[in-house]
Amino acid sequence: MNNPRLAGRYAKSLLDLATEQNQVDAVYADMKWLHKICKSNPDFVNMLRSPVIKPTAKGNIIESITKERVSTLTGAFIQLLVRKNRETNLPEIATTYIDQFNQLRHIHKVKITTADPISEDMLSTIMANVKAAATTDQSFEIETHVNTELIGGFLLETSGQLVDASILRDLKDIQKQFMNNDYLHRIR
Repeated sequence: MNNPRLAGRYAKSLLDLATEQNQVDAVYADMKWLHKICKSNPDFVNMLRSPVIKPTAKGNIIESITKERVSTLTGAFIQLLVRKNRETNLPEIATTYIDQFNQLRHIHKVKITTADPISEDMLSTIMANVKAAATTDQSFEIETHVNTELIGGFLLETSGQLVDASILRDLKDIQKQFMNNDYLHRIR
């Protein structure tokens, strides 16, 4: 079901068509909305991938959800997916379109995970450091998460890199030192 090549091709075609019709931003907003629905509603994704539900019924369900909420171009694209029996790939196509849009506009995703909800001051301080490390004038899309297991500090993920400045990592490093008996050799 997960077919990245197919999703890439359909997303690229949609991006090219949206560029021709000057609707890149509108389609991007639609894909963000669809991506959010797919992430928050597993029943919708299960319906898309169900072999039991007929494509016409899927098309009607999708149309009832997206009617007057998406642009005409996005609606026509979704109808095309249903006609070609590719509606099962809609979540991946939406994600891939968002990624391709971000590449086109030089937008980098930054994911910050903290133990407690992050304050605006702390977020602006972290982002100032990220922007200072950036090589060119780049835009950033910030996504924040809370993971209480971190105890304190933060995890920062961007462009395939991870900065782990969490207390959990520090504690694991200390545990590893004790397990290896690093200090035993210094005592003798």
